[in-house]
Order: sequence, then C-alpha cells, then structure tokens
Amino acid sequence: MKLSVIITTYNSEEWLRKVLLGYTVQTETDFEVVIADDGSTAKTAEIIAQFQGKFAYPIVHVWHEDKGFRKSRILNKAILQSGADYLLFTDGDCVPRKDFVAVHLKERETGFFLSGGYFKLPMAISESITDQDILNQKCFEITWLLKKGLKTNFKLSKLTHNKYFAAFMNWITPTKRSWNGHNSSGFKEDILAVNGFNEAMDYGGMDRELGERMFNNGMLSKQIRYSAICLHLDHARGYANAEKIKHNMAIRRYNKKHKVIRIENGIDKLKI
Repeated sequence: MKLSVIITTYNSEEWLRKVLLGYTVQTETDFEVVIADDGSTAKTAEIIAQFQGKFAYPIVHVWHEDKGFRKSRILNKAILQSGADYLLFTDGDCVPRKDFVAVHLKERETGFFLSGGYFKLPMAISESITDQDILNQKCFEITWLLKKGLKTNFKLSKLTHNKYFAAFMNWITPTKRSWNGHNSSGFKEDILAVNGFNEAMDYGGMDRELGERMFNNGMLSKQIRYSAICLHLDHARGYANAEKIKHNMAIRRYNKKHKVIRIENGIDKLKI
C-alpha cells in the first residue's frame, strides 16, 4: 500500500464516523486506515466495524486501556502496526476533503515531512453536517458554509480548489512548518529514527515536539496547509491541564537547546 492514515480518537463516535465517511470518497484509494484509540468504549469499535470493507485494506484498530491521556503511547503502537512506509497522521475530529490523501502522496519528498492545517468549524455547523454533505463534498464549499451561518473571513481562503493559489499561499504563509497532529505526514523510517512520540509528554505540544526532534536530525518540512484540506469539528478539551502543558514546554525547550534527536521514553520500549 502507498500510505497508512493514522487517526487518533477517544470516545467521540459520531465525529469519528463522519471522519471515516470522508475517507470512503478519497480520490486515492491505495491506503489503509489505522485507528489509534486511546481507550474508548465498545461504541467506537462498533463504528469501526460499520466501515470494515469500505476501504482497500482492513481497518486496523489499535486500542489500549483508558488510563488517562496517553496519545503518544497509542500513536507509537499504531506506528508499529501500520503497513505502509509513508504515514499520514490526523485526528478523529478532522473530516478530509476528497483529495486529502492524494495531496499528501503527491507532495511527499525524501528528507521532508509535510505540515498541514485545518479549517475550524463552530459546533452548530459541526453538528449540522450530514452524511450526504460529506459524500457529495458540499461541506467543503464556501457558499454552503456561509449559508450555514459561518461568518466571512480570510481563513475561508484555505478552502480554495485553485492549486496555483494554494501553492502561492503555502509559500507566503507566516505559519511555522511544524508537525501538526491533525494533518502531517512523513516516512516511517524518519519517525522511527527519532524514536517516535515522546511518552513523557501529555496534552500540549507533543506533536510539535516530534517534529522538532526531526528537525534536529536534519529533516526539513514543507507547508501544505492550503493544499491538504480537512474540516475540524468542534469539541471540548477537558483533558487540557496547565501544569502538564508547562511540563511539556520545558521538555521542548531542553530538546531544542541540546539538539535532542532520540528520546528514551519512545517507541523502542514497545519493541521489547
């Protein structure tokens, strides 16, 4: 297979269902879906079962017991169970446009990882999106979003279908080319080279920390936020904790200062 899509989720069945619908209409079909499940109930497994047989390859459901926020660990487990040499990471609240996988494959390049973004929707519109809106891609149309009550703003330019405008915006955007957990991809060997995600980190910057160690290892990144489009469905973040975020920032500062590439508390622990 050309690519593995690794999707994180935790007890968000309806959002995950909408996301999986988005992957059933991708223009590129030679990919597998790997669900990195941070301890959801059986309801999530039921949703996944509904989509088995909808893709070229069986969905891989990687689950561990709910012991609090352990996204880094479940992502490392998902990486080890993925079948492709190229990995696309996203979240179970990000509905992909039909060319999402194709863009990541087209833009992949040795020595680089890809840095994408998302278009954030308010809760009312997130809830109003129907299955048909995803299947026929209406929810990605600016006119449709405006009719649903979305206010006009410059961020709507992210939804462009003009590849030349998208390339220009990718070039001039001041947004950093960081590793973003909702929309980034890279070669598996480059992720393994830095020992995967840092399991010493909780919510708040753990995705970016991976990319920073990849930079320390000589990697570069490409901006694709105007090319690889996904809609972020709204939700609460009850797992956010100021003290843990502060702890994470300290780790990132140390790693930057000391040019850390491989961390001890990473994917190697799972290979034993």
